[in-house]
Amino acid sequence: MTTPVTTGRRRLLAVPAVLALALTAACSNSSSDGGGGGGSAAALTGDCAKYQAYAGHSGTKVSMYASILSPESDSLEKSWAEFSNCTGIKIVYEGSNDFESQLPVRVAGGNAPDLAIIPQPGLLAQMVKSGKVVKPPQQTVDNENKWSPVWKEYGSVNGTFYAAPMSANMKSLVWYSPKAFKAAGYEVPKTWQDLIALSDKIARAGGETKPWCGGIGSGTATGWPATDWLEEVVLGSYGGDVYDQWISHKVKFSDEKITTAMKTVADWMQNPAWVNAGFGDVKTIATTTFQDAGTPILSNKCAMLQQASFYRAQWPKGTSIGPDGDVFAFHLPAVNPQVTNPVEGGGEFLAAFSDRPEVQAVQNYLSTSEWAGSRVKVSPGWVSANQGVDKSLYTDPIDKLSAESLTDPSATFRFDASDLMPAAVGSGAEWKALTAWFAEGQSIQKTAADIDAAWPQ
Repeated sequence: MTTPVTTGRRRLLAVPAVLALALTAACSNSSSDGGGGGGSAAALTGDCAKYQAYAGHSGTKVSMYASILSPESDSLEKSWAEFSNCTGIKIVYEGSNDFESQLPVRVAGGNAPDLAIIPQPGLLAQMVKSGKVVKPPQQTVDNENKWSPVWKEYGSVNGTFYAAPMSANMKSLVWYSPKAFKAAGYEVPKTWQDLIALSDKIARAGGETKPWCGGIGSGTATGWPATDWLEEVVLGSYGGDVYDQWISHKVKFSDEKITTAMKTVADWMQNPAWVNAGFGDVKTIATTTFQDAGTPILSNKCAMLQQASFYRAQWPKGTSIGPDGDVFAFHLPAVNPQVTNPVEGGGEFLAAFSDRPEVQAVQNYLSTSEWAGSRVKVSPGWVSANQGVDKSLYTDPIDKLSAESLTDPSATFRFDASDLMPAAVGSGAEWKALTAWFAEGQSIQKTAADIDAAWPQ
């Protein structure tokens, strides 16, 4: 599941006064109110001229709601700061750890945000069914030619396009410490068998280092990292066809293939000799937040963490990230070597609940390769599948690794399964059941049956 949430509530990015004055001077607007809208918008000058297409809405506000929290939200807000200062459209951002559960409540209660960043196509479909999601303006639709057709499909419901993709992330990564590996004489595993052998070697070595650490805590979204572990194993064991049938429930959770995959996950992430490094026993995985899960790697108490590329934003400031750094990542190998380069990815989509002109202006801008490039510049760990983004902007080694895998034509790529399942399952029953599986030692059979029972008839 894609939800890249972090602890604490997000705060609006405060633009320093000096920067604000500089932007005001550089991005001058000849009218006192910043333009009246439409064709009457006053000309923007200087560095602001590039935002002329979005002018005419000065003094307006657009609310945006998402699951993205600080520190990731800080760079998100920074990515549109110049746009906001130049156009006079204030984007009022709110992030919540309870986004997935609260968005439907707010929409049903008549308190929908103007825009929402939705990480699950299943949740998008649920919102479209409410009748409250507004189709995007034509410019946003036209901007989709910079994305591969499959991404537009993920932002569509029953063949109708509703939400433009914003980000892409690489799920199939394992974080580790190159310095610790080198000191211990460990090599990055290339196959699943090598990964298991390394894990066993670290466990048998004794000492304070355990092979794996993990956490699935995430507010009302608790459980989503466990869905990723299962998805990685299903895709890496059986390939894309079975994975697709699982998403559509043609292959049920109680099917032998899926319960076998769950047994593989249990042997890996519920092995008491291997987890939960730095936190306690297997059950602590359910109570450890995913944001904190990787911290024991920095103190050499944990060797590896399976998490997505967006985990890059969770490492403390000053952490060296790279092939010779404090932390880096390698591609999680396929369980079955006959599956070619399995890559699980996720993404986020921008949906609107209002068609006010200023809302559409923000929609249009955030669907451009120009905005995506702006986000890349200020957001290490953030990747876009927008083909118009200058690849040289990716200076972070994790971003480069992710972009290579996400665009590899030989890869067995699939979108996060739980995000494509009906919301009642993928961001509901599955989270709850997998959490009970870790927290209470619930059996694989009951866990699978509970999830199957929640599938809409």
